[in-house]
Formats: sequence, structure tokens, C-alpha cells
Amino acid sequence: MAKRARGSHHPGQRRPISRTAPRPAPTTATPATTTRSSDLTAEEEARAAELEAKIVAEERAAEDARRRSTDRRRSGPSAVDAMPRSSLAVSAEQEYAYVGRDVRRIALIGGSLLILLIVLAIVSHLSGAGPI
Repeated sequence: MAKRARGSHHPGQRRPISRTAPRPAPTTATPATTTRSSDLTAEEEARAAELEAKIVAEERAAEDARRRSTDRRRSGPSAVDAMPRSSLAVSAEQEYAYVGRDVRRIALIGGSLLILLIVLAIVSHLSGAGPI
């Protein structure tokens, strides 16, 4: 028989929520929270209008970006994306990424060594040392 630990529960079950006090009922807006446009100066109203315009512009930009991304998704997947991907294809893609990085590093190091040899040959020729 399996040993049970204290306080454990079975998957899919939650402990009952114990509430000590009832939640307060939502209240309507009080006079203190209502906006008082008569108390605002012209500068404050202009600043508030500017901030509101900026917020509306950001919301529009976010909505446009969301709409563009959904339009792209609706345009349909390409032939490669439509094919189901197996774990072999995923691992091969990861391996190709490693190979691509390694080839770039080899080309970078090989090219820099070749340039270094050419510079050394030019320096030795100009200094008159000649070939060994």
C-alpha cells in the first residue's frame, strides 16, 4: 500500500475554498470618484486630451498589427508548412542549424588565416627577408 503524505490531494481535486468574511457587494460610483471637469485647468484638460489621443493611437496600432497577423495566417500555409512534421524532420532541422553555424565559423576562421598569411607574405617581401 502506498504511503500518503499529509496534505496531499488527488489530481483533479481542489481543496475547498475557506472564506472567513463575505465579499463586499459592488457599489455604484461615489461622488468622489466621478470626474469633475470644472476643477481642471485648461492645461490639465489639454494634457488629458493629449494622453487620451496617444492611448487611442497605440490601441489602433496594436489592432492593426493583430489584424495583419491574422490576415497572414488566413492566407494559408505554404506547401512546406502544410506537411506534417515528424520528430525526424525536427531533429534534422536542428542538426542543419548546427551544421550551418559550424560552416560559417570554419569559413570565418579559414578566411582570416588566409588573409593573415597574405599580409605576412607582403610584409616579408617588403622587408627583403624573402622565402625561407
